[in-house]
Amino acid sequence: MDEGGGEIIRCMAVTLRQIIEQDAAAIARLSGQLGYSSSVADTAQRLKAVVASKDHCGYAAILDEQLVGWIHGCYTLRLESDAFVEIGGLVVDEHYRGKGIGKALIDEVKRWAREKGVSRIRVRCHRKRTDTHTFYRHIGFVETKEQKVFDTSL
Repeated sequence: MDEGGGEIIRCMAVTLRQIIEQDAAAIARLSGQLGYSSSVADTAQRLKAVVASKDHCGYAAILDEQLVGWIHGCYTLRLESDAFVEIGGLVVDEHYRGKGIGKALIDEVKRWAREKGVSRIRVRCHRKRTDTHTFYRHIGFVETKEQKVFDTSL
């Protein structure tokens, strides 16, 4: 256990721990590798909200004292279906992909989901990320539908 009470998991030489507010710069940097540009300040603000929420979880993969991956999961309620946990984001540094870090991060969210009494995890992935689709299929995810996402400003 770490000092915050969270369990520390080791995957090869990688340590998994809960994300903390001080991870904002590394999370912003890694998110940029997938084209999600965000300032450290904006990332820190969102990170603070995730860390404070009982319905969200986040884990960091640490290698040689450097954050090389992160995952965010959120407990999701729907009127038309049973609750599930959705992976809101998962990034592994491009230099460390293919080493089991992504799967280890997902396994940690699965553990958290079971603690919440949930039996299903969902992830959405952009249609152009075909390597990512292969990764998810390889670790047991099944594609169930294709959809469009619509946003509006308030």
